[in-house]
Amino acid sequence: MARDLALRNFWNMPAFRWFDWDDEEMAVSTMPSGLSISEDEKNVYVEAAVPGINPEDVEITFDKGMLWIKGEKKETEEDKKKKYYRSATTTFQYKTMLPIEVDPTKEPEATSKNGIMKITFAKHPQTQPKKIKVKAS
Repeated sequence: MARDLALRNFWNMPAFRWFDWDDEEMAVSTMPSGLSISEDEKNVYVEAAVPGINPEDVEITFDKGMLWIKGEKKETEEDKKKKYYRSATTTFQYKTMLPIEVDPTKEPEATSKNGIMKITFAKHPQTQPKKIKVKAS
């Protein structure tokens, strides 16, 4: 945070004012790329891009409003006739805070389809909107 402010102050010096930065351009995104969060009246949905990763190789942890999604894909290829060996590892990690309190009594559900991991959290009953009926007087 202090570094971000120092950089902002540096670029706001008179010698650099012709760049015409605005606050939106200078803001640091807190949403990891490949991750989206949406909600409806009852649930919060988190979708994470995990292309080519088997669901068994994904670890999802949720604690005190913080969600971690980690995964790893290992590939090896060997051809003894050509004396060829290749090994590759792809890892990813998403970490984000959920924007709303979820119901701790209900287990989140995670599904994976076409490289997209979808996690569904039930909203806490106190955070769900309340409908108010209007009575004629």
